[in-house]
Amino acid sequence: MSQDQNWAVDILLEGFERVREAVEQVLLGLSPDQLVQRPGPHANHIAWIVWHLTRVEDDHFAALAHVLEGNDAPAERTREVPPGQLWPEWRERFGLPYSEWATGYGQSSEEVGAFPATDPDLLRGYHDAVYMRANEVIRRLNEGDLGRVVDRRWSPPVTAAVRLVSILNDTTQHVGQAAYVRGLIRA
Repeated sequence: MSQDQNWAVDILLEGFERVREAVEQVLLGLSPDQLVQRPGPHANHIAWIVWHLTRVEDDHFAALAHVLEGNDAPAERTREVPPGQLWPEWRERFGLPYSEWATGYGQSSEEVGAFPATDPDLLRGYHDAVYMRANEVIRRLNEGDLGRVVDRRWSPPVTAAVRLVSILNDTTQHVGQAAYVRGLIRA
């Protein structure tokens, strides 16, 4: 791997570590009831936001790893469930009333409200597991991986570098939203 790519890997590792630390801080000291407290009748609550950001990270890193392992990049406008997600190991523990592979994308206010009171350790555990998997994928990047097309469903096709920045951007925004909600309910 070139010097530039080592630098890029270090930045990505640092970015996802900051998200992990922020998730930890958001969950710290909150009760299950506080985690599902909505600051407004249709607002997202902390438990749902942290679950959603983790589910999307899990889904997207599984898809990225699948392509980087030599499989074809998705090319059709279909929703494919990438193999290798950690969610099947966690789904039953959450007991969510959602479809098996739901990530939270496009869910209604009613669906957010149906998220049960959850122990912060469960959210933290799932996020930590996904974080560890993300680190493994990032650390395995080799020469040329960052420029490799990993999704042909977009124009222009998405490279691994673009997907990684997209995941980091999405998780950063969501953990910021969760921190904002925490501030509202703790005020």
